[in-house]
Amino acid sequence: MSTDTSAPRVVYEGKYQRMLVRGTWEYSERTHANGLAAIIIAVTPEDKVLFVEQFRVPLQAKCIEMPAGLVGDIDASESIEVSAVRELEEETGWTAEQAEVLMIGPTSAGASNEKIAFVRATGLRKVGNGGGDDSEDITVHEVPRAQAAAWLVEKIAQGYQLDAKLWAGLWMIEHHLDGTPRG
Repeated sequence: MSTDTSAPRVVYEGKYQRMLVRGTWEYSERTHANGLAAIIIAVTPEDKVLFVEQFRVPLQAKCIEMPAGLVGDIDASESIEVSAVRELEEETGWTAEQAEVLMIGPTSAGASNEKIAFVRATGLRKVGNGGGDDSEDITVHEVPRAQAAAWLVEKIAQGYQLDAKLWAGLWMIEHHLDGTPRG
């Protein structure tokens, strides 16, 4: 096992990320928001799962994701739960009475320090159209929960990129973290 404790060397720093080299390892860090993002697991009162679609520049493709966003990017003191509800409303037009952090873990441990918080949003109600902020062009999809997995597989066949965290989110809709069914 190789553990390099030397100081990292910054090779690039932008508004949102910096690129570092530590020994022979190259990786990126978030420059704000504590390196934490929230992915929101949200099911409407009509039992529809909320997904968002947007073009992602790094992939040069349309992607299907669960609503998500940086924690504390607008207000550094904002909690994970408050950030999650704000992002849910901004991206989908739905708000939530409650938000519960289910787990936090790395998104790509070999490439970035970013961590993701899976947040279950409950008590949903429609308050707007969604679509994101001025820099985003988000399409909202409300998919019946019973057909969500099949819908995602269909999107793959249509050439969409799917965020792999979608599958974990779908599992968390149906299960507690110990694996027992919800219900």
